[in-house]
Amino acid sequence: MAGMIDSHAHLNDPRFQSDLPEVVARAQEAGVRHIVNVGYDLASSQLAVELAERFPGLWAVVGLHPHDARLWDDQLRSQLKDLAGHPKVLAIGETGLDYYYDNSPRETQREVFRRQLSLAEELDLPCVIHSREAAQDTLEIMREYPQVRCLLHCYSGSLEMADLYLELGCYFSFGGPITFQNANRLRTVAAGIPLERILLETDCPYLTPHPHRGKRNEPAYLGLIAEKLGEIHGVSVEEVARITAANTRQFFRMPDEEDQK
Repeated sequence: MAGMIDSHAHLNDPRFQSDLPEVVARAQEAGVRHIVNVGYDLASSQLAVELAERFPGLWAVVGLHPHDARLWDDQLRSQLKDLAGHPKVLAIGETGLDYYYDNSPRETQREVFRRQLSLAEELDLPCVIHSREAAQDTLEIMREYPQVRCLLHCYSGSLEMADLYLELGCYFSFGGPITFQNANRLRTVAAGIPLERILLETDCPYLTPHPHRGKRNEPAYLGLIAEKLGEIHGVSVEEVARITAANTRQFFRMPDEEDQK
């Protein structure tokens, strides 16, 4: 399973502060060649960039999570735009809509989602999308920015909605939940999405895959997700690793291996 890419991690989370070098080493030993660390506010976005500078296999995504959409202002936009100019920043995000927790007013979430899609469009960067209990509004706002490549991270919507996202050219990432024993509906959805549009993710430290549920998640567990995705699509885990890594490189426009030497 060498060459896997964790397309969505949060090694910028405080829970990795004490042992980050060991976490990265375990990931590499488990065949995870690259890890994309995703910001959720200014501080985590800044740290994602710092970690990308510190570790060769780490990359960064910078943005504001819908939980904190109320914190958006022109200064934050300017700071995120500056961060996005770093050569190891791959995308804007995670942004989107979360109607499950409603930690920010829904109208504010929608406006800030538009602002970040606009920033991605201006910078010609893709966008990493968080959408929970807000599929229709997410789709309608994304349709306003057809030039922006979008990734539905930790996809949990319906197959019918996935078909509409596919028409927009979207990609999808799946993580630990597809391994959960009660996740038959999600596995059915994952089976209905072409493997050529799927990325692997851990969303660590959250959503730890079976059989490690209850522990802190980390990129070294990515292979468990790859194995389950292989079962779902009827292909080998090696084929899953190869296809999803190629998809991740294509979506994020990651440099070729040779270019990084």
